[in-house]
Amino acid sequence: MKKVNIGLVRLLQFVVFAVFTAMVLVYFAVMILLPLAAVAILIKPFALFGLSTLFAAFIAIPIVAYLSMSVYKIPGLIEMLVEMGIDLVNTGKARVEGFNQILDSVRAV
Repeated sequence: MKKVNIGLVRLLQFVVFAVFTAMVLVYFAVMILLPLAAVAILIKPFALFGLSTLFAAFIAIPIVAYLSMSVYKIPGLIEMLVEMGIDLVNTGKARVEGFNQILDSVRAV
C-alpha cells in the first residue's frame, strides 16, 4: 500500500507540473501571438473595403507595430507582464516541490 501511495503522490506531482508548464507556455505564447492576431483582425476590414490582402497587410503591420511600440513605452508595463510570468513559474516550482514534503511523510509511515 505504501508503494501505491508513493505512486499516487508522484502522479499528482507530475500532473501539477504539467499544468503549470502548460500555463506558462500559454501565457508567453499569448504575449507573442497577440500582435499577429491583431494584424489578422485588421486585415479583414481592409479586405471588406476592396483592398487586396497583401496591400491590407502592408497597412495593418505598421499600425500594429505602432500600437506595440506605444504599449512598450508605457513605463513598467512590460516588466510587470514578464514578472507575472516569472511569478507563475516560481509558484509552479513551489507547488511541485511541496509534493516532496508529502512524499517524505508518506515514506515515514
